[in-house]
Amino acid sequence: MIKIKNIQEPALNEDGFRIMVEEICVEDVNFEKSEVNLFLKEIAPSSNCYAFLNKNNLNFDKFREQYRSELKNKKTLQGIIRNLEKENGTITLLYCSGDPLNNCAAVLKEKLQGYHVIRGSVGRIHGG
Repeated sequence: MIKIKNIQEPALNEDGFRIMVEEICVEDVNFEKSEVNLFLKEIAPSSNCYAFLNKNNLNFDKFREQYRSELKNKKTLQGIIRNLEKENGTITLLYCSGDPLNNCAAVLKEKLQGYHVIRGSVGRIHGG
């Protein structure tokens, strides 16, 4: 099972293995206090991706599209996350920016579970 959670929310046993997948705000994060098991900064969106979310241009659809494109080149990292899910049962992808629905962890979870957002709807496609 894959969950997503804001890094500011308290860690719970139900979170399983906790993976930080965003690096934009890591200087503000106490990894020990936040009980982060793995900081996988290599899978974080690029600064080009975040350009779609600056305060003058809140375009989450463009962010999602760009990040999904970047994830095509990060299949090994996605494999590591899938293996951690198999080993631990539950993993929680941690983010620090965005809201509960519009953040990099949500896009990564969609990708890992094989979902693709098409014109505002969600559908399952084989191979993610």
